[in-house]
Amino acid sequence: MLCAVCKGKGLCGLARCPITARFHSMVASAPVTGYAGMAPSVFIGSSGYPAVHGGPLLVNDSDLPPDWLMKGLGIEDIVRIRAETIRGVSSVAPYIDPIQEIALAPRPVTVEASFDRPVRFNPDFDRVTAPVGCSGNITRLDVLDHPGTDRAVDKVTSDTDLPAGEACITLQREGIDVYRITPLFSAGLLGRKRRIVPTRWAITAVDDSVSAAQKRMVSRFPQVQEIRLHYSELFGNRIAVVLIPGDWRYEMIERWGPRSLWAGETETVVRDGETLKKTGYSPITGAYYSARLAVTEHLVRTQRCARVIVIRNVEPSYWAPLGTWVVREAVRRAMAAGPLTIPTMRDAIEQAGLFTGFSDWVRHSALIPEIRWQKTLFEF
Repeated sequence: MLCAVCKGKGLCGLARCPITARFHSMVASAPVTGYAGMAPSVFIGSSGYPAVHGGPLLVNDSDLPPDWLMKGLGIEDIVRIRAETIRGVSSVAPYIDPIQEIALAPRPVTVEASFDRPVRFNPDFDRVTAPVGCSGNITRLDVLDHPGTDRAVDKVTSDTDLPAGEACITLQREGIDVYRITPLFSAGLLGRKRRIVPTRWAITAVDDSVSAAQKRMVSRFPQVQEIRLHYSELFGNRIAVVLIPGDWRYEMIERWGPRSLWAGETETVVRDGETLKKTGYSPITGAYYSARLAVTEHLVRTQRCARVIVIRNVEPSYWAPLGTWVVREAVRRAMAAGPLTIPTMRDAIEQAGLFTGFSDWVRHSALIPEIRWQKTLFEF
């Protein structure tokens, strides 16, 4: 688990982190003291909260994972884009207006920025956000075009009596995806008491708020009538989703295989679950909420309720931490694909193990024993 703690800081004693070394090899541009181009989004750091630093993300490319997948980009292509992305860094207060204008825009805006010294390659890794390769201290930031914003976004961001959680839910119901909602939340544009929120916190907060509202809707729908198994794979993340007839339950079991990104010589397995209530932050961190969102989106769309088990097996081919969007999109892909109808629970357990390469996942489950032994009211 040292890599999970270190994230490129050199705690292993190696002269160079093998993960950051691969990022270095993909940085083609020379250090610059100025930037003129597109700013697709904003990034707010968490260090020193509430006195946080942040600014625009500067890259002449998309910052939206669905766009990357639509283009068929592989992990190396995405890493190359993120390695050359510049994270503008400053105390937020002097640049709050341009930061919020970038967050509000429905498309990347054109900006000019100056830095106090050449930007440096300083990759930032964690399990939630997509990595960013370069950073520079901003001394000037000008937005050159002003594209406005969507009507739904304008209405919600103008409502200072609407709590932030309800604002996220309202935007989602208006067809605004979480990738668009997160910068609004992070830039302090939602809620009654508006404040700047670190991006990694905002990602999980938006996933949690939207999926919590959706699961309450799901609990009122008719139950699925058979066991359904969905499956997908994305960048070495092998995902199986089992839908089982019953009232709403959710469980996620995550395995990092030996020598995979955040594991050592032995596997690491983490499990968490919930009913309609969820207490405490998940030990699986942001991936738990991203996967739950993708599942509740599907159940709302199909107007069905189920007991849900998400199994994630991470293989060594997932060599760079791309963020929880990978889990969200992998589960979205799984749910969009036609499910297998499975005759028995035993068969579902076996098939999920075969699909994910995680054959003994069931021994980590708390939901399977409950389903096997606990009678429902309808069985009395």
